[in-house]
Amino acid sequence: MESDSEMVPFPLLMTPIESNYRACTIPYRFPSDNPHKATPTEIAWIDLFLNSIPSFKKRAESDPTVPDAPTKAEKFAQRYVEILEDMKNDPESHGGPPDCVLLCRLREQVLRELGFRDIFKKVKDDENEKAISLFGHVVRLNDAIDNEGKRVENLVRGIFAGNIFDLGSAQLAEAFSRDGMSFVASCQNLVPRPWVIDDLDTFKAKWSKNPWKKAVIFVDNSGADIILGILPFARELLQRGTQVVLAANELPSINDVTYPELVEIISKLKDEHGNLLGVDMSNLFIANSGNDMPVIDLTRVSQELVYLSSDADLVILEGMGRGIETNLYAQFKCDSLKIGMVKHPEVAQFLGARLYDCVFKYNEVIS
Repeated sequence: MESDSEMVPFPLLMTPIESNYRACTIPYRFPSDNPHKATPTEIAWIDLFLNSIPSFKKRAESDPTVPDAPTKAEKFAQRYVEILEDMKNDPESHGGPPDCVLLCRLREQVLRELGFRDIFKKVKDDENEKAISLFGHVVRLNDAIDNEGKRVENLVRGIFAGNIFDLGSAQLAEAFSRDGMSFVASCQNLVPRPWVIDDLDTFKAKWSKNPWKKAVIFVDNSGADIILGILPFARELLQRGTQVVLAANELPSINDVTYPELVEIISKLKDEHGNLLGVDMSNLFIANSGNDMPVIDLTRVSQELVYLSSDADLVILEGMGRGIETNLYAQFKCDSLKIGMVKHPEVAQFLGARLYDCVFKYNEVIS
């Protein structure tokens, strides 16, 4: 499913990795729990994945690249329901006990076995085109803010607003298909600060010292998320002399942007001089992370990403899957930022947050 070349640990994880790193943030069970009986948390999360099946099935039915897609989409739904129900009855079935990495991996596996490679392709392409047409406007609004602290906060708000475009959340998928999403309105309508985890003031103070030589950003969704959220933020870092590595999935998963899609997006946004609205792009690198899911286990990344990121001094994990459901408590050898919106009630409950609350977790490493 993943890259043919050997997957290796991300080099900036705190070592020893075995005792310091656990990918999944929310423990579904504890050692004292009966291994053969699903815990209430496991059942709640299995139900969350069960509830998302209709929206995945609907996308799969209309996949023009798969012959007899409606029949195969029905098979996907049946098979994945069976797997999830099996896990409720016996949490150790299908490679369990379940956690968010395993539940995502099994869903992708069933889709791919039936020939579904990228069921969100059309909506991703449509959203990328829309966002590309808005990119200049969003960047110029940012550039017009003279106060550096306010400009950084505006860029951060843009990341949260973009991150709303997430078709892995059943409620958001429904809202999106109903009335689309306005980026600028989303920026203004974020839940008020302080957010559930809110280290923005500390981050702004560090930002003002222009400290980072190289930042690695694990990116999330297509459309507004990458184009109107992450890229204006990355452009600001480039303008300040920071090298930027954007790490994107190797294979499609939900509406997450892939490495080939990101290369194409950047080529469309560059001007004839290879600049991004006046900013030199020679210090921007796009990396294939080796990942194929909406969550990420950082003990398994591509060697290409390792090569590009081993000398970075800032790691950013963006989005609920990579930065909250996995890796929220991951410790790194350098500064790190986990940024994402809380889009599942189960995550909100775990964090003691409001639904659509924001997580901005910045950890500074004092060398």
